[in-house]
Amino acid sequence: MNLSLIDKIGTIFKYIFSSFLSIEMFIMSLLLFIILVFNLKRKNTLVQMIAIGIYIGFIIGIFLSYTTYVKTCIDSFIKGIMNYIYFPSTIVYFFIIVFVTIMILITLFSKKLTSFKKVINYLVFSILYFLFMSFIALGAQYGIDLMDTALLYENNTILSIVQVSNLLLLIWLIYTGFYHLFKYFKKKYD
Repeated sequence: MNLSLIDKIGTIFKYIFSSFLSIEMFIMSLLLFIILVFNLKRKNTLVQMIAIGIYIGFIIGIFLSYTTYVKTCIDSFIKGIMNYIYFPSTIVYFFIIVFVTIMILITLFSKKLTSFKKVINYLVFSILYFLFMSFIALGAQYGIDLMDTALLYENNTILSIVQVSNLLLLIWLIYTGFYHLFKYFKKKYD
């Protein structure tokens, strides 16, 4: 389907006013936007609670209205994640290294992180850089085109490096998420 940007926007507007459900979802989204903008000036906790209630109501409404489709989507999402973990894309792997580079710069200049968290970040990032450089070196050594995933996945060492890198990054993301949640709640309730 080759539509121009104007045609795509027009198609979306046709959809918005095509059924009661789409009008209802548009009004809910507009109401949420108005509440959030209103909260910028008032900074009222009641408004924040209403916004959270609308978010939760929106999610529950989608789950209740489309239960079988939501289950199918969740299954597909989990299969996609598992497929990526076992057969990762080299393009995504390169973006992971860009992300790691940005995170190491943030860690380097951050004054909010504890020394322990910085050491953990440096350790994880150093291991990820080592694995990435090994990935490149092995690809060059064996003359493997890094975009040819069939050849990459035939080499157990290269595949293991990418899979362990992804697992390490996932563990670090989970640890970092819990670390920031802990700091947030500790600060809020101290």
